[in-house]
Amino acid sequence: MFKAELSFIKSLFASKKQIPLHEPKFIGNEQDYLNECLKSGFVSSVGEFVLKFEQAMAQYTKSKFVVAMNSGTSALHIALLASGVKANHEVITQSLSFVATANAIAYTGAKPIFIDIDEKTLSLSPKALRAFLEQNTLIKDKKCFNKNTKKRIKACIIMHSFGLSAKITELKQICDDFHITLIEDAAEAVGSLYKNKALGTFARAGIYSFNGNKIITGGCGGVLLSDDEKLALKARHLSTTAKIPHAYEYKHDEIGYNYRLCNINAALLLAQLEKLDDFVEDKRKLAKQYKAFFKDNKNFIFVDESKDEKSNFWLNTLIAKDEHTRTAFIEEAHKEKIYLRPAWQGLHSLKMYKNCQKDELKNTIKLISRIVNLPSSVRYEG
Repeated sequence: MFKAELSFIKSLFASKKQIPLHEPKFIGNEQDYLNECLKSGFVSSVGEFVLKFEQAMAQYTKSKFVVAMNSGTSALHIALLASGVKANHEVITQSLSFVATANAIAYTGAKPIFIDIDEKTLSLSPKALRAFLEQNTLIKDKKCFNKNTKKRIKACIIMHSFGLSAKITELKQICDDFHITLIEDAAEAVGSLYKNKALGTFARAGIYSFNGNKIITGGCGGVLLSDDEKLALKARHLSTTAKIPHAYEYKHDEIGYNYRLCNINAALLLAQLEKLDDFVEDKRKLAKQYKAFFKDNKNFIFVDESKDEKSNFWLNTLIAKDEHTRTAFIEEAHKEKIYLRPAWQGLHSLKMYKNCQKDELKNTIKLISRIVNLPSSVRYEG
């Protein structure tokens, strides 16, 4: 049924007996930096490579402050805490996201509110966000309160889906209007730009993930980005067990977390970051090929970037004409050892979040069962 589509994907990755969704690419200084790290004896959360990676990431993103951590989830949790999110608060986000987005909110004791996505960006819809806030909230002393629950809506997490940009400037303006802290979950958007500015650097805080399936990886890892010095200092303190700096004594002044990135992972990440621009350009070439092939396809629509962005196209994405077509395509591909995947289950439908407040989620429900992610590994060999 999908012979032409699968033959085309095979032609893009001709040397592969099986085609994974997204595999890492190590073609730079990884081995040299790892050897240097091992020789230094500093392989845990203290070491030169952590500092070098933070500095390199700050320079790359033009962010004033970067705090390296052991995962994107950890970075998102700390971003919420450093922004003042607490139990009895509420945090707006989208249902189309990896579970870590909602989990990070839950870790703080706050409750998520799920708002619909934009049909084109697959990220939080500015129209839906403003409509929800106008109908369901009131402002008192420059704080936003939910009329239904009487709780403060403290923050909003937008997720840049699959490396494509949300309508970030519109979302930022809405959050400013309603006195809500905006946080960017840019876990999938390392290397993506909107109007020549790095995604993850528009909000008060943003985060990246460096899990093994991301465009660059340290095997694990994440960072928090911010231009807010107070927030960044708080994030660094909380992510290092809230230890009071001292040459030899171990004293802590609040509940902290052991979230710091290990030096050995930072060594790997530094080498990966050096190749990021090459990886992005390679993935953009792949996206161009997918876009051309699926242009007039009767079963699928390719999800493209807007004119103002330069996406990393982390996972190239199709919208199938219906759920049956999506499922049949994935199943047929897997038989050919081509590992497509569907989107995540909507967060609003997970048992731990099914009772959370939400809007109608029209676009989310319409699209989530039709999304297909295509193999999107870097093919560049240096």
